[in-house]
Amino acid sequence: MSTGGNTGRGLLGLVCGNSPEARGRVLDLLRCAVPGALVLSVSVHADETGRYPFVQRFAAGGEEQQRASLCQGATGDPAVIIRQDLDAIARAATRPHVVLALPDNVDAVPFLAALWRTPPGRTPLSHHYDLAPTAVGVDPDRVISDLRCVHRTAHVFGHHAHAEPLTVAEAAARHVEAAQVMVVRDGPGEDDRHREGCRALLGHLNPSAVVHLDGEDGDDAALTALTRPDSRWTTAGPADRLDAVAPVVRRRGIDHGVASVLWRSRRPLHPERLAESLPRVMPAVVRSSGHLWMATRPRTVISWRSAGRRLELREAGGWLEGGDAAAWHAASPQRRTLASWYWDHYYGERRNEIVFTGAELDEDRLRAALDAAVLDDGELALGAERWARLPDPLLGDAAEDLEG
Repeated sequence: MSTGGNTGRGLLGLVCGNSPEARGRVLDLLRCAVPGALVLSVSVHADETGRYPFVQRFAAGGEEQQRASLCQGATGDPAVIIRQDLDAIARAATRPHVVLALPDNVDAVPFLAALWRTPPGRTPLSHHYDLAPTAVGVDPDRVISDLRCVHRTAHVFGHHAHAEPLTVAEAAARHVEAAQVMVVRDGPGEDDRHREGCRALLGHLNPSAVVHLDGEDGDDAALTALTRPDSRWTTAGPADRLDAVAPVVRRRGIDHGVASVLWRSRRPLHPERLAESLPRVMPAVVRSSGHLWMATRPRTVISWRSAGRRLELREAGGWLEGGDAAAWHAASPQRRTLASWYWDHYYGERRNEIVFTGAELDEDRLRAALDAAVLDDGELALGAERWARLPDPLLGDAAEDLEG
């Protein structure tokens, strides 16, 4: 089986899982599809001192010389260490197929973005490898329980060398959203209805992913999806998926009671009314994500993320402005395209977009609550200087944003 198309490059894939058994099942499928693939299992351990973590790599498959050189530990930035390993493999082999098996304390998308970034003076990894889809193994019982868990914290590694604390629910949602392919494990005692319900939820949480029930109609579809280069990286890099103003995608319809609602508005939000609307918006929501245009922060993109019953609003960079050539040049092609599509001659790219996913969502009540939270005509006419004086129980004082 060809693993790198006709490009002359090798193939690099990532495998994650919400349990060791689920991750192992995906690796079993990959080994069946590409027996000669080199599987590089990674573990990352850190203490509480804030020092660089200890990164271990355990190799299986591939050539004996490669395995001998890679079964070792090192202290440092995990992305830097793994990039060095991948460079060495590419120099020693022609069109290698490498699979990185990541532990559950690595946030796959920001880690891949950091891994794929080219340091000054180094050859880009894209010179040696095409990217295969990120594959995530899912234990149905655990993913559903984890998505509800906001009282415990998980420390995960991603963009930076040090771990970031997340709720278990947020970490679980990010695992699902990282996938291009998900394999739902067939565990003991699980009936088909339960797994179908899990597949419906996963399909709404990540509409662009292939969701495969392990053992359903054979594994040919999963094997094909796991071993072909992902053409979506042709024009975009992994870092584009981290942009707060990314394309908002939702799955239409209701599957096993699970639905997704996309709410959009081209008017800024009144922060106090938004805070008052949350009890009517959030009760049935399992996951929501998107970005806001907050009246008290007219220059700033506000990212919106919730998992379980915890909502996080965070300042996430600035909106693109018409005369800021440097910002446009620094933005990803995807971001520039979206800004052009939504551009308003007065407000630019500013807008609100949030997708809500949950069971038994009351779409009409959700939309009505959020529509009532945007500025009305009279408030809109007051302008940004007056908006900055609005009470903001969510983000606090807005003076710095207005002066920036």
